[in-house]
Amino acid sequence: MSRIGKKPIAVPKGVTVQVHPGAVEVKGPKGTLKQAVPPGVNFELKDAELVATLVRDEPELGKFHGLARTLVANAVAGVTAGFKKELDIVGVGYRAEVKGKQVIFALGYSHPVVFDIPAGIDIAIDKQTHVTVTGIDRQLVGQVAANIRRMRKPDPYKQKGVRYTGEVLKKKVGKTGA
Repeated sequence: MSRIGKKPIAVPKGVTVQVHPGAVEVKGPKGTLKQAVPPGVNFELKDAELVATLVRDEPELGKFHGLARTLVANAVAGVTAGFKKELDIVGVGYRAEVKGKQVIFALGYSHPVVFDIPAGIDIAIDKQTHVTVTGIDRQLVGQVAANIRRMRKPDPYKQKGVRYTGEVLKKKVGKTGA
């Protein structure tokens, strides 16, 4: 059994949870998420807490036990508080702007890079160089931030590119004369 899977998930006030076969639907003040559950794991609602249980005691199901509990806990956290990733654009002439449902980046290429904002994601830009990606789905927020970062990966030597706020770029260790 998984230690993480055994922990109950506290369901805050204002959040309703419906357990369906193979999925858990969570409704909250920020929206609705339906999280698929791996086979072999069931959820039960007891006293404003969700508890993940295994259908049968097999060692192979332990990894899915913790995974399922974490995915549903992320869904509960997403509909209550939401998730946020911040990125910084560093470089002379590098900037971004939001136009409708698209973000247009100037990243040192000969052409502007157009990024379509997916449904369920909000992107805000401060001072043309600070991008904030917010949403209720943790996986989607992280994937969108990774896709934006991939447009111009940060260069550790020139310190240019798109990076997560607070990310430290490490240079490769040079050769030693020994």
